[in-house]
Amino acid sequence: MADQESHVENGLRYKRILLKLSGEALLGKKSDGIDPMVLAGFSKQVKQVMEVGVQVAIVIGGGNIFRGVENATGGMKRAHADYMGMLATMINAMALQDSLEHAGLKTRLQSAIVMNEIAEPFIRRRAIRHLDKGRVVIFGCGTGNPYFTTDTAAALRALEIDAQVILKGTRVDGVFSADPEEFPDARKFERIHGDVVIRDNLRVMDMTAFTLCKDSEMEIIVFNMNVPGNLMRVVSGESVGTLVHWNNDELDTVSAG
Repeated sequence: MADQESHVENGLRYKRILLKLSGEALLGKKSDGIDPMVLAGFSKQVKQVMEVGVQVAIVIGGGNIFRGVENATGGMKRAHADYMGMLATMINAMALQDSLEHAGLKTRLQSAIVMNEIAEPFIRRRAIRHLDKGRVVIFGCGTGNPYFTTDTAAALRALEIDAQVILKGTRVDGVFSADPEEFPDARKFERIHGDVVIRDNLRVMDMTAFTLCKDSEMEIIVFNMNVPGNLMRVVSGESVGTLVHWNNDELDTVSAG
């Protein structure tokens, strides 16, 4: 959070992070499913920051397998589609868990929907205890409720575990004034006030998630997770990606356009 003490121990800016990964990020160059090379690359980056003492919790989406919103617009009931999307997040979470353990890390998978055979139920104090013991904690099934995205789950879990920052790992280099994949001349922001993100509809996260972050002054860093070493650069305090902050002394007055 904004008023939380920054941890500069061992050159680190952050001690406990919530890493949000999209399901689409796991596609790599595949058209569907999971690219094991992408998983291995992400696991290597997580291991790098764990080895220097960073506590890591992860929320991962399921869009590479099933997107509730898109399928609901095709005629399926939204609640039904969203529950299917939650199950897709668990497939990704289990794949990520396996990859992290192959990298030599200890993990715990917690689910917002009871799945005792494959995951622990989400219990806030247990999750924090796992983090304190040096385990990567993966949160699956979103919030456990339909109509809420995994962005909202990331914001909620970050606040519950007292994370200092939400790191949103994407396939682009930060927040831009327009989609950089469609508009190569789009302006990239090094840092931007959250109110400007809302005003200019820059779509960093959905509004429910963003409102949670705003109310708690939770900072968000959007960065390219596909660049090896970027996660370490972020937790070390280097200027990577875009910092979304809530410092009114730095409220931008220029439109993103």
